[in-house]
Amino acid sequence: MTMNINMDSDHRVVLNVGGIRHETYKATLKKIPATRLSRLTEALGNYDPILNEYFFDRHPGVFAQVLNYYRTGKLHYPTDVCGPLFEEELEFWGLDSNQVEPCCWMTYTQHRDTQETLAVLERLDLDTEKPTEEELARKFGYEDDYYNGTVSWWQHMKPQIWSLFDEPYSSNAAKIIGVISVFFICVSILSFCLKTHPDMRVPVIRNTTVRTANGSVAWVLDKTQTNAHVAFFYIECVCNAWFTLEILVRFISSPHKCEFITSSVNIIDYIATLSFYVDLILQRFASHLENADILEFFSIIRIMRLFKLTRHSSGLKILIQTFRASAKELTLLVFFLVLGIVIFASLVYYAERIQANPHNDFNSIPLGLWWALVTMTTVGYGDMAPKTYIGMFVGALCALAGVLTIALPVPVIVSNFAMYYSHTQARAKLPKKRRRVIPVEQLRTPRVAGQPGAMGMPGSGPMARRMNQTKTKDLGPKIGPIGASIVAMCPKNVGLHTNPALAMCKPTFEVRPPVINALNNPTVPPPPTSTKTLLIPRDASIGKFTNNNNNNNNNSSTMNANGNASTVTSKTENDNNTK
Repeated sequence: MTMNINMDSDHRVVLNVGGIRHETYKATLKKIPATRLSRLTEALGNYDPILNEYFFDRHPGVFAQVLNYYRTGKLHYPTDVCGPLFEEELEFWGLDSNQVEPCCWMTYTQHRDTQETLAVLERLDLDTEKPTEEELARKFGYEDDYYNGTVSWWQHMKPQIWSLFDEPYSSNAAKIIGVISVFFICVSILSFCLKTHPDMRVPVIRNTTVRTANGSVAWVLDKTQTNAHVAFFYIECVCNAWFTLEILVRFISSPHKCEFITSSVNIIDYIATLSFYVDLILQRFASHLENADILEFFSIIRIMRLFKLTRHSSGLKILIQTFRASAKELTLLVFFLVLGIVIFASLVYYAERIQANPHNDFNSIPLGLWWALVTMTTVGYGDMAPKTYIGMFVGALCALAGVLTIALPVPVIVSNFAMYYSHTQARAKLPKKRRRVIPVEQLRTPRVAGQPGAMGMPGSGPMARRMNQTKTKDLGPKIGPIGASIVAMCPKNVGLHTNPALAMCKPTFEVRPPVINALNNPTVPPPPTSTKTLLIPRDASIGKFTNNNNNNNNNSSTMNANGNASTVTSKTENDNNTK
């Protein structure tokens, strides 16, 4: 019975992970080859020969799932740890993260979506933290001059000018510039809308000469057209002067000219400002043309200046990013909507022609496309309606299909917006400066041959780490009658600085002046010389200890500072001479 227990214990292994001890069979760890646990040997630095276990300073909760993977072949994701931590632990143990079971896959991959969202928010530049001088030098391309201390006045002023006009929350002056910019944008849009109102326009009256019936000449005032009030022209001049100045200053002080030119918001700003100057040129030189008013249609691009407000509002940035992230859902929505419009427009066209219908509104399928679009989007203008029963039935199906088609992708878009907005609010509440943890790897000195318990320096062995822990594992025939292992007391296997059984036999060192120098020259102070003292216990029942290294040290010669030989004697020999 005892032999069977010993054989079973030889096939088991103890793993101490983060202070929690796990015990399993060695054959279990061999089930998944080419991993860290499948290559465990007693020659590793984390093996403890006293406790007969392997110590790993890793997360114990994740290791429970890792060990269960070796036992059952199924890897589950613990819900109480973060996804990146789980991936790091799997990488440490040499396991593939793609082996997670399907029941845990959706929960496990949520952190990847979160990391993608955080990366998008980093690109949106929603933080208002002021960058350091080193970051500014790296951003504006004068990093070498910054380290050499040769920064010019323009290199010093360029980031400040850029912050004033492009980063509204960087300083109080930048906030004032931002308020002025928003004010001119709002005034320009308001002026563009109000100048089309009839009460805000001035009629153009021409004095026309006509000839009456009796042959006399008369003058008639004729209202040919209306123009916007002249005040709107001056308002547009002031606003566009500010926009032009803003574009030039931002372009000159921008850190990356190519990115500035190709930015979508900046392109809208270019075209809107350029349309004003084109309009002035046409009014000056092409006002006599008949179709000159058609060119005013392109001035509608000035409405697009509202997108410049995205630089001042993080909510607009999140909204635009939501539509970008939901591009697939929006494309799917448009596809199903177009598909339904074509199908129901064709059905209602032929349904209205089956029965006699003198008031048929669906004279063609293109007219039915307009009706299907209005019906599926639940607008329902009422300008066109089916009159037959079959046409009404088709209209009911069209309305139901429109509700389902539009309602299905909308929650996905709403969830994307809520996700971006919640992460933005969470980032705003995070501390800007966080304490860094320095990655310091624990140094392990290789063991000396014949000393499995020594770690290379006193007090660093496994006995010093677990001094108060008692080893209870069965040691088999190595146990002596007094309950201590003979191997543990052997000085060839355990060092003197880690063996408690021989701690009393450990040699000590003390400084003692040499005797010969004191007799030959009493006036000269003797140099400091170390004398080795060997203390031997009187209790012989513990066992005899022979220090082979000290046999030839009783009478040894050393050289003092003057080059004279001095004899060093042990404390025991001097005591005998004194007696």
